[in-house]
Amino acid sequence: MTIATQAQLSTTELLAALEGVTAIPVVPYSNGNIDNEAHLKNVRYLMQNNRQSEDRPRVLSIAGTSPIHQMTRAEHVGLVDITTRAMGHEGVYVAGVLPNPLAEARQTISELAALERPPDAYLIMPLAGVYDPDSMYSEFMAFGEEMNDCFGARLIYYFKDGRDIAQMENLFRDSEAFVGVKVGTSEDDVEPLKRALGDNGLVIWGIGDRSTRAARLGSKGHTSGIAIVYAGASDAINNAQRLGDFAESQRVEDAIFALEELRFRGGRRYNYGAVISAMAQSGFDDIDGGDGAPFNPLVPAEIAREVKAAIADLAQYH
Repeated sequence: MTIATQAQLSTTELLAALEGVTAIPVVPYSNGNIDNEAHLKNVRYLMQNNRQSEDRPRVLSIAGTSPIHQMTRAEHVGLVDITTRAMGHEGVYVAGVLPNPLAEARQTISELAALERPPDAYLIMPLAGVYDPDSMYSEFMAFGEEMNDCFGARLIYYFKDGRDIAQMENLFRDSEAFVGVKVGTSEDDVEPLKRALGDNGLVIWGIGDRSTRAARLGSKGHTSGIAIVYAGASDAINNAQRLGDFAESQRVEDAIFALEELRFRGGRRYNYGAVISAMAQSGFDDIDGGDGAPFNPLVPAEIAREVKAAIADLAQYH
């Protein structure tokens, strides 16, 4: 039996929203605990500073940058609850879900779907550990159909291994539950994924605001880990790409390149820390990055100095 969500978006409306910016804000911690008030401040900033063209809704997601891997399920569900209630139906919410094991993912989705304001879609995070890609079709096909039948869940797959393209083609051809792929590998996989999915799913760029080349190759929309402090830059990049103005998209991308480079340096070791350093050093009082998360401490002093230099000319994008 499907649990209908109040004012649920149609799949067409959902996909249209996902062609914009999916902001993935860091989750702020204080003294080792999630700071709900600081998080809600950040949610309000993102919702009130939406400069996407054509009155498109703000899309939020708590996922890898957040990071959900270090939360208990109760913490995660509680965080989604306060986030979606604060957003109401003015925005679109995509919940990150860890698929290891799938039984845990089923339980997570069942709890999220029962919230007062449930998510609009679920981002299935990359599989961890050893797996045979030939098994992906059967396992995710059954999982997707069950989640869709029980909860009306629409799923986005976080693509992290180029060997899995053939399985994506089969899965998106046969499943109504899977509606999009978030590309987490490289630009080289954008065109192969577009060919594999055809009209069966949306190919979304998932490696930050450095998205111009991917958009040229046909990706639609992108995720952003820096929108929590520079939403105007993320929105401007996406607005330009929608107009086919890739020169303007590249101009803004170049402006934020140094900050993005810090985030992805060394296997993304500062993906979280560089963002909260930028939030702290920006001087803006309508956002709060907290004091470091589990496994993601404050950055060293020399990296903080690099962050300061990287954001020196970015205030206009806040």
